[in-house]
Amino acid sequence: MTLHWRSTSRRLALMVSAAFLLAFMLLGAGVYFAVSHLLGKDGQDVLRLQTAGLLDVARSGGLPALREEVESRTEQPDDPDSAFALWDANGRLLAGAELPLPLPLASPPVKGTSRRYEFVDENTDDDAHTMAQATQLGDGSTLVVALRTRAQDGFRRLMLQASIAALVAAVALGALLGSLIARWVTERLRALDATAQRITAGDMTQRVPGDGSGDAFDRLAQRVNSMLDRIGGLMEGVRAATDHIAHDLRTPLTRLRNRLDDLREDTPPGSSQRTSLETAVNDTDQLLGTFAGLLRLSRIEAQTLGPDAPRVPLWRLLEDAQEMYAPIAADRGIRIELAGADADTPGDADQLFQMVLNLLDNAVKYAPDASVVRLALHSREHVVIIDVADQGAGIPEQDRLRVFDRFERLEAHRGSPGSGLGLSLVRAIATRHGGHIELRDHGMSDASRPDSSRGLLVRVTLPRAAA
Repeated sequence: MTLHWRSTSRRLALMVSAAFLLAFMLLGAGVYFAVSHLLGKDGQDVLRLQTAGLLDVARSGGLPALREEVESRTEQPDDPDSAFALWDANGRLLAGAELPLPLPLASPPVKGTSRRYEFVDENTDDDAHTMAQATQLGDGSTLVVALRTRAQDGFRRLMLQASIAALVAAVALGALLGSLIARWVTERLRALDATAQRITAGDMTQRVPGDGSGDAFDRLAQRVNSMLDRIGGLMEGVRAATDHIAHDLRTPLTRLRNRLDDLREDTPPGSSQRTSLETAVNDTDQLLGTFAGLLRLSRIEAQTLGPDAPRVPLWRLLEDAQEMYAPIAADRGIRIELAGADADTPGDADQLFQMVLNLLDNAVKYAPDASVVRLALHSREHVVIIDVADQGAGIPEQDRLRVFDRFERLEAHRGSPGSGLGLSLVRAIATRHGGHIELRDHGMSDASRPDSSRGLLVRVTLPRAAA
């Protein structure tokens, strides 16, 4: 669960939900206390008005008139929640209900001294909360006016229950809102991540989709697309320059090679000059092969695969590649194993065959003697997977992207034959066919060979032909 909430979108959802819930709680608490304060103030106003009315009666008619008024209001109350009591200076009830008195208001008694207090009226069925005001009169007697707050308490309980229900709804709404925000952020970032992943796999034609809203995500998509356009333009310029050089130099190199070959034929066998000429012819052939590979790579990158591309049976193609490389591998005691099941992909059979040959060539070249090279074909719901695995030294993870660049060769392989275009050609063919290529550790070390390494797995994923 901890790892689940470590993602930025999840934390954002949690913060939004918490902020929404906190704001709702503060608002609800503020409303509750404000309403409670207003209800209490209204009750105090009622006590003050009723006390003032009874004091007016006392001033005009004296204590007998006040006593009669208290008895009258007690027997025939205008408000069932109001109660009245009149006590003499000795604490005897003169009229009204037996309401509890607070501590002595003043000693000796001071006319007009008042005190507000609260108590629970145990004489009622619901033990109603009661607020009261006691006022001392000139002869030491005390007038008590009380107000049961049943209606106010009921309103507070109802408001509290409604607040709790609203809080539960707010928690659910906050969680839903946070989840929607997290999903929205994740979806906006998923398009960027998917595009970056496809570009990392070698498809430089991908672009981040925008929605035209002009928000931060849309501006980020535009910046990334502008950056990709710039990188694509630079790469295209490098390719164009390389292709022009290869095209322009191929003809004079071919003439040079033919002249060197003629000189070699005219030179006596076994002489040092003939040996030098043979070396020069071989070097020229290697240069011509490199230029031919560059031009072939350029043509493949410029081609597109049409919707009417023929179906290519990959199993037969892998069998032919195995049969072609088996004698070469056998010279070093290497065995090529083929496994899997047949599957078809739309595309160019010659290019796909060249792709598999290049992968087998690398695997056999860098595999140790008397080891195994495994060639496998798997099919899934919408894709087919070609795996080529060896038991060689492998490729460090930090170098697995740059080995697909043109002429890129690792330091450990500088002395081996080759032009550094093999994996570039493989990636170009895979990209042209709507697939991608990745390099992994294979873990197929040979237990009988303590010095065998983990090996390298090259995986090419291609779209599966529709039934």
